[in-house]
Amino acid sequence: MITSLNHITLAVADLDTSFAFYVETLGFRPRAKWARGAYLSVEGLWLCLTLDRHCRQGPLPEYTHIAFTVEAAQFAAHAAALAARGVTPWQRNSSEGDSLYFLDPDGHKLEIHVGSLESRLASLRREPYEGLTLFE
Repeated sequence: MITSLNHITLAVADLDTSFAFYVETLGFRPRAKWARGAYLSVEGLWLCLTLDRHCRQGPLPEYTHIAFTVEAAQFAAHAAALAARGVTPWQRNSSEGDSLYFLDPDGHKLEIHVGSLESRLASLRREPYEGLTLFE
């Protein structure tokens, strides 16, 4: 039985560029780095970067992405800091809670988000998606 998320591994084309992005831009804590990879962490999340010669830079043409929580009071400052670092946005927010959707150096789709599963479910109770079933 699954008990929690263990780690996320992202394939990267340039380890040093991606390492710097996740540490300097997003504030991940570096834990280990070697010739073909790195381990980083933030608030209980273990992120692995792995050098992959098959990594294609640029976003995939679908919605899969990774969202990171930010506090509501800090959202504007985080969004401004990301914009100042020149991140590339990939979509506008159209859901509950403040969000900024942006790309990492390899085109992985990321998001900073204010909210939680509970706040999203509360929003769905007020404005249900088409065909919605809620499980309580």
